[in-house]
Amino acid sequence: MHAITIPEPGGPEALVWDEVPDPVPAEGEVLVEVAGTAVNRADVLQRQGFYNPPPGASPYPGLECSGRVAALGPGVTGWAVGDEVCALLAGGGYAERVAVPVGQLLPVPKGVDLVTAAGLPEVSATVWSNVFMLAHLRPGETLLVHGGSSGIGTMAIQLAKAVGARVVVTAGSEAKLERCRELGADLAVNYRKADFVEAVRGAYGGADVVLDIMGAKYLERNVDALAVNGRLVIIGLQGGVKAELNLGKLLAKRAAVAATTLRARPLEEKAAIVAAVREHVWPLVEAGTVRAVVDRVLPLRDAAQAHRVVEASEHVGKVLLAV
Repeated sequence: MHAITIPEPGGPEALVWDEVPDPVPAEGEVLVEVAGTAVNRADVLQRQGFYNPPPGASPYPGLECSGRVAALGPGVTGWAVGDEVCALLAGGGYAERVAVPVGQLLPVPKGVDLVTAAGLPEVSATVWSNVFMLAHLRPGETLLVHGGSSGIGTMAIQLAKAVGARVVVTAGSEAKLERCRELGADLAVNYRKADFVEAVRGAYGGADVVLDIMGAKYLERNVDALAVNGRLVIIGLQGGVKAELNLGKLLAKRAAVAATTLRARPLEEKAAIVAAVREHVWPLVEAGTVRAVVDRVLPLRDAAQAHRVVEASEHVGKVLLAV
């Protein structure tokens, strides 16, 4: 089969279309013939040499995919060859075939085409596990989402609104802010022109939950933006890894700070998250309440161009790669 490999870390040109051995599904795995995958920030970091796959995972980038079941490994039940599926991966999505632990497999939601479905697993699992399973966002509360026009941001807006929460987003252009409003954001803040702390406190008294991709750069202001009993969840480090934290502010607000990654979690944890996504998110997708926001679809061979788009933040929602 063919896959996108990374012989040496580097820029987008480091992604190479190459012939590689076919994966063989192990015990409890399913072989998927890939129709689509998506570009995530983790893929960019892996290409640059900063984010190696976990032990035992595929060396190729790609943290999600869609396609058809091609073969079942030993001990797999509940799926059949030919089933249309999408999946959360630890790697390997940038390939014609990938072996997937059965607990990370999802049916393609009714009404969603096969390639578009590739843009759902990673954002759904990230948002549901962090905003709802960890931070317990409730109806009537306020969620602050940084990078509101990203794949994760566009999903977070829709899911939070679907459960009856208010949503504040930050983004860096008026066009992106307008797209966030179209998806349901109640307040959209241009971080280049306004202070999101003042905005969220002025409008709603603070945020009950903050979903943050920036890390160190935003830590102090994120804590300032929290309401009493607020929860800050850090899922990205685009603004650095080290910052000072005023514990007095946390104590005064009875607030919490958590940080998580998804890729390296044990199989049983990922399976529990995927099961929760299937139970809570998939009905909303099938009802048309929540959708994958797709910026563009490029051929898998053009992965380098897709990486350039994501690195330049030229996109709204997901950039997909079709096999």
